Amino acid sequence: MAGAAAALMAPSFPILAAIIFLISAVTSLHASDQIGGDGDGRQVYIVYLGHRSGESPPSEGRLGFSAAHRELLNRVLDDSSAHERVIYSYQRSLSGFVTRLTEDEKQKLSSTEGVVSIFRSRTHRRPLTTRSWDFLGFPKTSKQSLELEGDVIIGMLDTGLWPDSPSFSDEGFGPPPSRWKGACHNFTCNNKIIGARAYLHGITEGLSPVDTHGHGTHTASTVAGQVVGNVSLGGLAAGTARGAVPGARLAIYKVCREDSCSDADMLAAFDDAVADGVDVISFSIGSKLPVRYFEDAAAIGSFHAMRGGVLTSAAAGNSGLDGGRVSNVAPWILSVAASSTDRRLVDKLVLGNGKTIVGVSINFFPKLKKAPLIHPVNGSCEPESLTVAGRSYKGKILLCASWNNGSGPAVVGAAGAVMVTYEPDVAWQVTLPGLMVTQDQFNGILAYVNRTRNPVGTIHTSEAAFDSEAPIVAGFSSPGPNAITPGILKVVSSSISHNQWLSSQLRIASSGTHAFVWTLQPDLSAPGIDILAAWSPLSLVAGRSVAYNIDSGTSMACPHATGAAAYIKSFHPDWSPAMIMSALITTATPMDPSRNRGGGELTYGAGQLNPAQARDPGLVYDAREGDYVRMLCAQGYNSTQLRLVAGSDDATTCHGGRKGSAADLNYPTMAFHAAPGKNFTAHFPRSVTNVGVPGSVYVAKIVGSRPGQTVVAVSPRRLAFSQLHQTMSFTVTVSGALHDGNEYFSAAVVWSDGERQVRSPVIVHTVDA
Repeated sequence: MAGAAAALMAPSFPILAAIIFLISAVTSLHASDQIGGDGDGRQVYIVYLGHRSGESPPSEGRLGFSAAHRELLNRVLDDSSAHERVIYSYQRSLSGFVTRLTEDEKQKLSSTEGVVSIFRSRTHRRPLTTRSWDFLGFPKTSKQSLELEGDVIIGMLDTGLWPDSPSFSDEGFGPPPSRWKGACHNFTCNNKIIGARAYLHGITEGLSPVDTHGHGTHTASTVAGQVVGNVSLGGLAAGTARGAVPGARLAIYKVCREDSCSDADMLAAFDDAVADGVDVISFSIGSKLPVRYFEDAAAIGSFHAMRGGVLTSAAAGNSGLDGGRVSNVAPWILSVAASSTDRRLVDKLVLGNGKTIVGVSINFFPKLKKAPLIHPVNGSCEPESLTVAGRSYKGKILLCASWNNGSGPAVVGAAGAVMVTYEPDVAWQVTLPGLMVTQDQFNGILAYVNRTRNPVGTIHTSEAAFDSEAPIVAGFSSPGPNAITPGILKVVSSSISHNQWLSSQLRIASSGTHAFVWTLQPDLSAPGIDILAAWSPLSLVAGRSVAYNIDSGTSMACPHATGAAAYIKSFHPDWSPAMIMSALITTATPMDPSRNRGGGELTYGAGQLNPAQARDPGLVYDAREGDYVRMLCAQGYNSTQLRLVAGSDDATTCHGGRKGSAADLNYPTMAFHAAPGKNFTAHFPRSVTNVGVPGSVYVAKIVGSRPGQTVVAVSPRRLAFSQLHQTMSFTVTVSGALHDGNEYFSAAVVWSDGERQVRSPVIVHTVDA
């Protein structure tokens, strides 16, 4: 592979980069089309059956269609084509299968005993570190910690991995943990990369887990990359690259190609990863809006991972500027927003009159000196518009009124480009000398061009600048609230589409006739802007092959939280996923709402990830399968569904009478959706477990509360623990009123023993989901 990579090394060619960008876009669209039906009215559906029954899972699931699955499918088919119709059969850590069905067959099967849910296999676009770990105050791993990390296995569900990167060297590693049951298919593993599988619409044989995109290599090295010095992207962001847990093992599950990831493939990877023996799963994939839990492959897969003691860390989503909401919202998933570090990548345009415009870009091309500035004929820099305009742009700097990565100007031979961005906090790569500026800056440049006979500009190479305002949540990062877990939720017929269901919930939530308890998501923020990490040389950057690349997104924030979770797991291998989540959330560093866009904790969660503090949180909020099942019961899921999901009669029966609410879930944050102008009172019963020192006394204080508007009270306010692992309970009561729509109030309950601070955000809002 190293030889192949070397052969692909190439100089920077802007036109070549533009062509590759266009081909990649076409490939991505084609991949999305592949998930559809087979031309005879059949569509691809996931049939979810809940908990896997049987004594022991097969070592390799989906090698055959299970007899139980075949029998179930044959009940609704008019022919004997069950075996030919099945794409996947999930048998290792959960039960279900993927098949092609007509609408009538789907309706018949959905009413069959033993079926929890049936839903279309959707295709997702993925959401869409030399400095980030230092910014978080997280030191390099000590020799003792490296030894502990060697027992931690991280499952990466992504685009694969480039194994020849120095970030994945196994120098100094011993053999994998004896409990490991995974495999390496069409991939040469080592003692660092101990598992590798690939999936594509039911095909697993003959596929390569090698990363041709770069995304998976980037996220994996952020989690667990070895320490590699003197790395950069063309001189930008130079320093030492490292992951949170360089001593940990990696298991690769390639479920995405280009920008396409299907539910069916992702659920197959969850099924394998849990059975293989991973400890933490990293999932940098999402969608614009959340989906009901039992129609969401990530929620289903991560639920069964949680049952097996495996925490799933997931990207919150990149739809903050598109009206989207945080997508991975199941309360057993750690949902991670993206925020900035104190290093910002900027670029400069110097106009002919001497004025300097500071924008953003990842531009490592040589300085472009005094090139003519020109506005396209019709204002568009899209390739099809520029090529039909009949005008020569060769050697000129094009002024593009909308976002563009420079591919259009590059195709027509332009020397550079200046483009408008609505994300001035993020530096994106350009395929020729260029930079992104705000609309106001762009208008100023146009004014200079319009009043100057021969307007020229000089575009400098990008450079790193110190950002004293950090951390600030990224504009693209999908905000809360959680649109799936209100306190009141009616079970709806499977014949109702997700969009219809979600719209009905939002209408109820905004009507003022009910008050809702929500879980607060995203849970926390982590660095996700301008992150340098390992890359696949098969994915060219500005026309050249690189070993390390800079990327942005909640996809980059997620592996920071994954790495921190693995770090905690290395010291506390017996902690449940909820305990690890609690440690990360309650030790997060509070962020300044005045520096961030409106919504406070609804946009950035509990605050900025603080892995060094999370190792010793003092107290943790724990929750197990039964707690989540009771929450689902309170939301309207019935006993039959939940018995299938959990595989237990006693723990999943939804008894009559009061079913409680989502507020009863022992979650480390508390959120409430109130009706504007109406008084409310919300109660949050909670319990915490002492994991600090015996004989600790914790006293609660309320921070951030505004007297006279909303009142937060805690009872009791003093918890005296006589021993480790002792659990004590308290109740938080919030009361008052918010007068206007899209208003929010935030405070925090902070338990302290004089040394540790255990912080639980409390937020009340009237924001429509």
